[in-house]
Amino acid sequence: MKVDTVCIIDDDPICVYGTKILLNHNNLVSANIMVFEDGFEALTNLSSFLKNGQRMPDIILLDLNMPIMNGWEFLDKFHKLTFVNKPQVFIVSSHFDQAEIDKGKSYPLVRDFISKPLITKNLNEIIVMSKQAV
Repeated sequence: MKVDTVCIIDDDPICVYGTKILLNHNNLVSANIMVFEDGFEALTNLSSFLKNGQRMPDIILLDLNMPIMNGWEFLDKFHKLTFVNKPQVFIVSSHFDQAEIDKGKSYPLVRDFISKPLITKNLNEIIVMSKQAV
């Protein structure tokens, strides 16, 4: 099972590299993997995609702790956009607590919380969950 496009929003190059390797090695993405180092860069680029009539990624893997614009700030602005296709957001973090999980549930785009580091099993589950939502 594959998705067309995955967007990774994370400032940790090691996590990004590992996630890209797992996605490619397990043949989980058929078209494109986008990477943004912070929420501001992601919001700017994804908003531009919308203005140009381009599809949103199928899945967004979102880190919470980033410089410039963190994951929560990104979600505050991103969820207000009008989408043709709504991406499934999976919060990927090395640490989150119940308060953050509860906060995440308040965003309709947030599908689940996944602990870092990502492993093949996690990515397969993310792909399956995103397909069930379609």
